[in-house]
Amino acid sequence: MQVMLQHLAHCRSGDKGNTVNIAVFAYEPALYPLLVEQLTADKLKAFYQGAITGEVLRYPVDGLHAINFVAHGALGGGVSRSLALDQYGKAMSAALLRFPIDVPEALVGQLRNHPEKATA
Repeated sequence: MQVMLQHLAHCRSGDKGNTVNIAVFAYEPALYPLLVEQLTADKLKAFYQGAITGEVLRYPVDGLHAINFVAHGALGGGVSRSLALDQYGKAMSAALLRFPIDVPEALVGQLRNHPEKATA
């Protein structure tokens, strides 16, 4: 089944200049391989539909069950230079929680706050 990232992980973010940093932390170790497989740098960049104009770097941190992304050209020229206030790092990480992830039925019980979990 396909679910939003928010049911598998949470995000933390920061921004500096025209670069945003988004860290994605799996709620459960069993969910981390799904993130590594499906949440790639290219897919993250495409998800923002042109809002990120530069390179996206991806750093898996296996020991923390996390992936850190550094996206250049992501803040409309920089937080203090852009009129697009919704492009701050926090807004970008909140938006990422809607990223679709395919989850096998065997892992539905590991999801958080998902309606299907109650019936699994």
